[in-house]
Amino acid sequence: MEHLLTHKAVSLTELRDPAKVLEKAGSSPVAVLNRNKVVGYFVPAAAVEAFEVREASAEETLRHFAAQKSRLAPALDYLKDK
Repeated sequence: MEHLLTHKAVSLTELRDPAKVLEKAGSSPVAVLNRNKVVGYFVPAAAVEAFEVREASAEETLRHFAAQKSRLAPALDYLKDK
C-alpha cells in the first residue's frame, strides 16, 4: 500500500453510501482505495472551510523560493544541460 495523506480510508464499495462516509469522517479527508491503491480523496466541506486562503506577498514568495533552491539545486543543475 502506498503512503496515505490522511488517517482514514474507505474502499470504492464503501463509497456507495457517501452520507455514511461523511458521518464517520467528521471534518477529516478520507482516502478512497481500489485494491489497496489510492484512487482519490473524499474531502468533506467542513475540512475545506477550516483553511484560510490568502494571497502571498512578493516577500513571502521570494523567501519560499530561496528556501527551496538548495533542495532543488541538483534538479536545476541537471536541467541546465537539457
